[in-house]
Amino acid sequence: MEIAIHALKPNTDKVDCIVVGVYEHGILSPAATLVDIACDGGLQKFMAMGDFSGQCGETQILYQLPGLATQRVMLLGLGTHGKLKDSKFRKAVQSAGKALQQAQISQVSFYLLETPVARRSPAALSKIVVQAVMDADYQFDHHKEPSEKPRRSLTHLHLNVAGGAEEEAAVKQASAEALATARAVAWAKDLANEPGNICTPTWLAQQAEAMAQRTGIKSTILGPDAMEALDMRLLLGVAQGSRQEPRLIILEYWGGNDEQAPIVFVGKGLTFDAGGISLKPADKMDEMKYDMCGGAAALAAIQAAAELKLPLNIITVVPASENLPDGQATKPGDIHKSMKGLTVEVINTDAEGRLILADALTYVERFEPDVVIDMATLTGACVIALGHQTTAVLGNHEGLVHDLISAGKESMDRAWELPLFEEYHEQLKSPFADLSNVGGRPAGTITAACFLSRFTENYHWAHLDIAGVAWKSGENKSATGRPVPLLVEYLLNRSRQTA
Repeated sequence: MEIAIHALKPNTDKVDCIVVGVYEHGILSPAATLVDIACDGGLQKFMAMGDFSGQCGETQILYQLPGLATQRVMLLGLGTHGKLKDSKFRKAVQSAGKALQQAQISQVSFYLLETPVARRSPAALSKIVVQAVMDADYQFDHHKEPSEKPRRSLTHLHLNVAGGAEEEAAVKQASAEALATARAVAWAKDLANEPGNICTPTWLAQQAEAMAQRTGIKSTILGPDAMEALDMRLLLGVAQGSRQEPRLIILEYWGGNDEQAPIVFVGKGLTFDAGGISLKPADKMDEMKYDMCGGAAALAAIQAAAELKLPLNIITVVPASENLPDGQATKPGDIHKSMKGLTVEVINTDAEGRLILADALTYVERFEPDVVIDMATLTGACVIALGHQTTAVLGNHEGLVHDLISAGKESMDRAWELPLFEEYHEQLKSPFADLSNVGGRPAGTITAACFLSRFTENYHWAHLDIAGVAWKSGENKSATGRPVPLLVEYLLNRSRQTA
């Protein structure tokens, strides 16, 4: 998709469709007012018919209005005038994106950046528009029989700027950042939506290598022999029940100076998680292909950084494996030694994500990182605590946790801090090993993070539990691409600090 910024009057815009806002009770936005004047009160006459209420997210396409250069005008409901929040604005734009997709419109201009939204500038609104429209246009259908009538995708998105040159420059920069973020989100979705018989650890590593070659990122892929030499017994222990070999994916983007310590992302890459010997229930087990969404997000975030040429040093590490039951699988009660040297009693083989992350979190010490951020679909307890709206964040550095929460607010990919008090570590004690991999039902998200914290004592670290936000179930089952927007926003904030 191409993004263009312009300063036109809506009545002279020649694209396939223009989108203007309309509030409840027939209140027209400034752009809608200009359209109404150009077509001799046509919008007011239509509103008077009562077929369009202006509720948030309501859409209506009007055709061939007189006095306009375009053949289509989409009215987009914005709700109550003066009370529009950013979440409602995004909801409205997503509705517009879906309507554009259904109408198979390929070129559209949005006249929405001057919409009054609390604490959101036109540049910030442009980010919301770009990402919401591309999210609505996303489809994963290449395993289906091709349609007799191919779908026409949106190819050109125009954003109208009513301010001067300074505002236009800000919108141009913001929309470019949003486009790279949206591409990264779409790629993360593509990786995660692939079925487990295609998305194996080897396949995921191949996709990462292809992206790295395309963007100029250094890639290194480690297999079982290298893991054995590194004493990654936890990662190997999880993988030993599968016929698919594990992979450790390492990507390095060096956009900063030589003295700059790298930002490290570690993403859980369980390409399918049946639970191992601690077998999961059959219901919704098909969704366990999404257990690699953390790895997909980590790969996608470094892609966005490379496309935007951010002046940062960034490393992504993804431990990738399957967790299946067979005669060689780890059994409950088995003890494995970690790369760090700590022994772990595996009480529950379905608590495997923290095991593969532990070895990866030890591995990244060699990079002498500035910060390390891991992301994982780690605990069902996180869904109980925060639902499907919010990512949990825990860490050993207050400033890093704060920066991630701030990036989540700005990107609307929100996170909320849970405590990591020392007392929770008591639940991980084992009579036979240095620690257990589970701490019982109470505070499951917290004790999982406590486990990871034992392997992150030598650097600043934060953990994102994305179990509740990484995918959607039901008829429209699909990966969401979260927390890619949060991660990219964090990187953008860091890059501004280096300027």
